[in-house]
Amino acid sequence: MFSKIEDAQDGQRFVLNDVINAIPWNEQGLIAAIAQQYNTKEVLMLAWMNLEALEETLLTGRACYWSRSRGCLWRKGETSGCTQEIHAIHLDCDGDAVLLYVDQQGGGACHTGRSSCFYNKIDGDEIIVSGNPVNLKC
Repeated sequence: MFSKIEDAQDGQRFVLNDVINAIPWNEQGLIAAIAQQYNTKEVLMLAWMNLEALEETLLTGRACYWSRSRGCLWRKGETSGCTQEIHAIHLDCDGDAVLLYVDQQGGGACHTGRSSCFYNKIDGDEIIVSGNPVNLKC
């Protein structure tokens, strides 16, 4: 399926269920999911989705992930109020990653309260932390 999509012309369409069925889920049945703020393009976080999380996200328009540590669906913001409203969803060229364009609501995307999970910058032989936590409940 994804080789057909790679060869497709601009504007060509495919049936969503056929594409979802062709996703090369990893050994745990997961696909990497990157959340990016839709208007600023800031990369907020990397999480994982299984088929159920992807289907729920498509159905509800709110980000739902698979929590590997808890072994269950993780509806972003269910307990913290820090939700992610979906603006668009894209699959990468070979179907092994999904990009969610979201509107982060209620604080940061990171559980530390920072706007992004990617706040540790590698600089030579050091890590520099950027950004202060604003809401530790996210």
